[in-house]
Amino acid sequence: MNENEKRLLDSATTEHAWPLVELFSTIRREHPDDCNRAAQHLIDRLKALGVPVKVHEPQLYLALPQGAHVDCEGRKLFARPAPLSKPAPDGVNAPLAFVEKPVNPPPGWDPASAGVFGDNYDPAPGTPDLTGKIVVQHGMISSERVMAVETLGAAGIIFVNPGKYAHWGGGSYTWGTADVDDLPHKPGIPAVAVNNADGQALIALAGRGGSATIVTQFETGWFRSLLPVVEIPGKSEPEKFVLLHGHYDSWDVGVGDNATGDACMLEIARMLWTHRDQLERSVRIAWWPGHSTGRFAGSTWYVDEYALDLARNCLAHLNCDSPGCRDATEYSLIPWMAENAGFVKGVVKDAASKDAEGRRPHQSSDFSFNNLGITGFFSSSSRIPQSEIKARGYYYVMGNGGNLEWHTDDDLMPVADRSVLLTDIKVYALAVFRLANAAVLPWDWRALLKEFDATLAKYQSAAGNRFDLSPAQNAVARLDAALMQMAAGLEAGKVKAKAANGALHDISRLLVPLNYTTGTRFRRDLSKPASPLTALSVATALDRYPVSALPFATTQLRRGLNQLLTSLDEARERVQAVIPA
Repeated sequence: MNENEKRLLDSATTEHAWPLVELFSTIRREHPDDCNRAAQHLIDRLKALGVPVKVHEPQLYLALPQGAHVDCEGRKLFARPAPLSKPAPDGVNAPLAFVEKPVNPPPGWDPASAGVFGDNYDPAPGTPDLTGKIVVQHGMISSERVMAVETLGAAGIIFVNPGKYAHWGGGSYTWGTADVDDLPHKPGIPAVAVNNADGQALIALAGRGGSATIVTQFETGWFRSLLPVVEIPGKSEPEKFVLLHGHYDSWDVGVGDNATGDACMLEIARMLWTHRDQLERSVRIAWWPGHSTGRFAGSTWYVDEYALDLARNCLAHLNCDSPGCRDATEYSLIPWMAENAGFVKGVVKDAASKDAEGRRPHQSSDFSFNNLGITGFFSSSSRIPQSEIKARGYYYVMGNGGNLEWHTDDDLMPVADRSVLLTDIKVYALAVFRLANAAVLPWDWRALLKEFDATLAKYQSAAGNRFDLSPAQNAVARLDAALMQMAAGLEAGKVKAKAANGALHDISRLLVPLNYTTGTRFRRDLSKPASPLTALSVATALDRYPVSALPFATTQLRRGLNQLLTSLDEARERVQAVIPA
C-alpha cells in the first residue's frame, strides 16, 4: 500500500457506522413508508458529517407481502410468499407433485412450441407430468425454477427450505420495474417457501396423492421511494467514476442484510469525503430502495435514468451487501468477474491480511449493470470459514456472512459484529480508493479470455460436428495477442496510460455483455442465471433437441457466434489503435 492508502485505512472507524446499524435494527424496512423514514435518517447523518447528498425520488412498482400459508389436511402451514409471483388471495388448490431435482426444459421450449418439438417430445426427462399440479421441491425460492415449472404447466410451487427457517426470496422473472415487453414474462403461478419440517410433511402428502392450497397476499402498486446518492469529485478525471452501492430496504429489520452494508457505505462516504483531495477520479455511493420487494427496482431505475452517463463514465461497480456479520472472518466466496479477480485478491490481502477466493457472480444482488458492460465485483465479502460452516452443519445462504438468519425475522443485532464490520469497511474503502487512483485500470482482460477459451472448448465438445466454434476460438487468440502487445508497450513506455485506459474501458463495454447477458444494451435480461458466453450456451443442450428442431438451435448458435465475433474483433481493433506501428 502507498502512504495515501495507509492514511485512508487508518482513518476508518465504526463511531458513525455502528449507531446506524443499531438504529436500523429498530426499523422494519419492507414498506416504502418505513424505508423512506430509514432513508431520511441516513440522509440526515450524511449531512451531519458534512457529506453532500443528492436525493432522488423514483416511483417504483413494488409487491409488498401481506402474508401466506399452505393449507393441507386441516393444517395451516406458515409460508413466505415470493414477491412479484402471482397473488393467490383466494387460494390455489391442486394435487401435490414432489420433484426431487430441478427441472430444466431446453432453451426455447414452452408449451406453444410443443408442435415444433413433436407431440411425444419430453422437455424434462424423468419429471412427472406437472400439468395442474403444485410442485414441491427442495431449495430456496428461485425465479428460474418458478419459470421452469410454470413452463411445464404447474399451478404453483412450494420450496422446501433446508432448516428451521422459511427464507424470503424473489420469484419474479423480470428484473426491476417491468416494461411492456417484460409484462408477458411476469410469473403466472404463486410461489412460496416453507421450513424443512413442514416441507417434509408436504412431500409425504404428495407421495400419498394428496392436495394442498397455496394462499398468498400482496399489496402491489407504484410507490414513491427515496434514493440517496453521494458524489465525491476527483481531481484529474472528474467525469470518470467508481460506483459503490447497496440496498437499504430489507426483510423485516434486516441487520445483516443490509443494515451493516448501509453503515459500511456511510463510513466510506465520510472517509472519502475527508480524503477527497487524494482522489484522481470521482466516486459515487448509492443506497437503493426496492431491492427486495421490487426485484432490484431501485438500481434498475438508476441504470435507466442515467444509462448514458454510466455507459460513458462508470469504471466499475462494487455491491456492498451483508458485510460485518458474526464470525465472518474469511473471504472465500467473493463474487467477481474474471477480469477483476486479481485486483480484488490484492485489495483483500492488503486491507484484511487474508487470501481471497471467488466465484462467478449470480444474476442477483443489484448486478443491474451487466447490459451496459460495466465490470463488477462483491455483493458478499467476508464469510464464516468453510470449515466452521461444515462443523456447524450450516447450509448455504447468500448473505449475512453465511449466518442462517439471512432473509428471516431473526436477522437482528446478534448477527452483526462491530470488529468484522471495521475490517470490511477497510476492504471496500481500499477497493474504491485504489480504483479511483489507478494509473492504469487493473482489469485483466486476458484472464477473461482464458475463461472464454475454456467455455468455448466445453461448448464445442457438446456441439460436436453439428456446429463449428473455431472462428470464435481464433478471434479470442487474436485479441489475446493484441492485449499482450499493448501490455508490452505500456511497460516499455510506448503506450500511454490514458490511451490504454480508454481501450480497457471500451473492452469492458464489449466483453462483459457477452459473458452475462442476452438482451440489448439498455434493457435488462430476465432474472435467471446467465451461462458464460450466454448467446452460445444452447450448444450444451443440442443432444436434447429432436432432429426436426435441431436447426432452430443451430440458427441461434450462428447468431450468437456473429455477436461474439463482432465484439471480439471490435475489441481487438480498439487495442491495436493504441499500439504504435
